[in-house]
Amino acid sequence: MSTFEGIPAAAAEFYAELEENNSREWWQAHLEVYRESVKEPLAALLAALEPRFGPGKMFRPNRDIRFSQDKSPYKTAQGAFASYQEGVGFYLQISADGLLLGGGYHSHSPAQLVRYRNSVDAAGSGGQLQHIVDAVAAAGFAVEGEKLKTVPRGFPKDHPRAELLKHKSLSAGVALGEPDWLRSSEAEREIAARWEQLRPLVDWVGRHAAP
Repeated sequence: MSTFEGIPAAAAEFYAELEENNSREWWQAHLEVYRESVKEPLAALLAALEPRFGPGKMFRPNRDIRFSQDKSPYKTAQGAFASYQEGVGFYLQISADGLLLGGGYHSHSPAQLVRYRNSVDAAGSGGQLQHIVDAVAAAGFAVEGEKLKTVPRGFPKDHPRAELLKHKSLSAGVALGEPDWLRSSEAEREIAARWEQLRPLVDWVGRHAAP
């Protein structure tokens, strides 16, 4: 595994061009650019961050077009996930827009959703999550996730944590664009610092609403 030296500007440029030329022919002609500018730098970054955030996994670049009207064969972003628990962890993405970072959980089962809602409802764990979410938002992250339009059945509509109860998944993210440090080894420290800001959210889910 090579040493992480930053994510080159060519990575965002690659995806900007892919958005205009999303075909197998174009991809094959630019496969080496993808490997050198996207895949290899991200693999080195994930390896460097693994001791603190867990094993990393890069998502497949191919889109599943079986049930989609859009038959474009490739994703216009490269996503990766670092985690010690299935579906709960830290996310990063490179696209034409640059770098996006996040953390939380996206996958959920009925049993996980029950655990999550019960933990939000409980004064202790629910109050802790509210404090975490407020701190994450104050730090500049957007609190996101799949949500119901109303508070789920069995909970009062005026519940003090009504908005959190509506969530079926919970994450927070921030779009950083292409800061100067992204193209240097300093990116490892900068990304780790932001993931650390999200660690309380990831840890809360892992403790109270694990898959």
